Amino acid sequence: MKSDLIKFPPGFWEGLQQLGFTPHDVVRKARLPLTIIKESTAVSAEQYFKIWQAYSDLVGDTANGIIKLVTVFETTQYPPTVLATYHARDYRDALNRMARYKQLCPPESLRITEDGDYCTIELEWMHNEQPGPPVLVGTTLAFLLELGRRGTGQSINARSVEFSHAMGDVKALEAYFGCPIRIGAADNRLTLHRRDLDRPFISYNKELLEILIPVLDRTLNEQSSRSIPETVKWILKRSLTGGPLDIRTVSNEMGMSDRTLQRRLTDEGTTFKQLLTQARHEQAREYLADPKFDIKEVAFLIGYEDQNSFYRAFRLWEGETPSKWRFEYLRAHPVIESPT
Repeated sequence: MKSDLIKFPPGFWEGLQQLGFTPHDVVRKARLPLTIIKESTAVSAEQYFKIWQAYSDLVGDTANGIIKLVTVFETTQYPPTVLATYHARDYRDALNRMARYKQLCPPESLRITEDGDYCTIELEWMHNEQPGPPVLVGTTLAFLLELGRRGTGQSINARSVEFSHAMGDVKALEAYFGCPIRIGAADNRLTLHRRDLDRPFISYNKELLEILIPVLDRTLNEQSSRSIPETVKWILKRSLTGGPLDIRTVSNEMGMSDRTLQRRLTDEGTTFKQLLTQARHEQAREYLADPKFDIKEVAFLIGYEDQNSFYRAFRLWEGETPSKWRFEYLRAHPVIESPT
């Protein structure tokens, strides 16, 4: 199964701050819990889209938001999946690596086609996701060109860019991409001159790639071998705060019908309801082990609308209240504060 886990790299939040937006302001605008800002927090596709839309709303013009964010994002803040592209041998190698390791960074994926004098990169959404906000679409395609410019150290221009939705100041985007922009297209697509793909990267780092690539490939292999129940529980854990969860929602993300998923789970000796309970139980323990989360927030994070329902469920799981469980856990695992 492909990964559905979505994390914002630390550089995303730092980039927002450089543009004058605090992460707290963006998360509040998206009406999401502030815990999303934590580096280790994974979010659902819906939450991911809400963050991008909130940024777009705060910045005003979509095109302006795209150009500002893609240019302010420092290469030192690239996550490992992007470092593996930035330090590639040439632009073609970088784009192919980006398409491969995008599987670790849903919800979007890239389809690269080389034909004649041109290379077309089409943006697709994994598991039949609804299209992301225009600012996310534009930033994704702009970053692919930015990657080539930074890697080669040259002012590469695209041949054409197509967007399915309005993108704000089209003239500003045309100045950035160095080519005509078409709005209202059927797909979101970046077309490059194929000759640019052979340009070597001045950032090529063979030694670093020898460290990164085996780790990233191993992670891809591990995800592809995950069992159906493990995948369901994984999706559930990162979707608990996204609203009511049912088997149809999860089966759609896994690219199968709800009947097929139900049958596969039965073959594995479990049910969707059991996995949802396990996901909530395990996440509750993880959040309660962190004293920074108050209990009301924990209840929300694992999908309970009210604290009393969470208390009743937790007593069934652990035989004691969340407060008592946390007290006993922290007494056995005291938090050691770092010296300031």
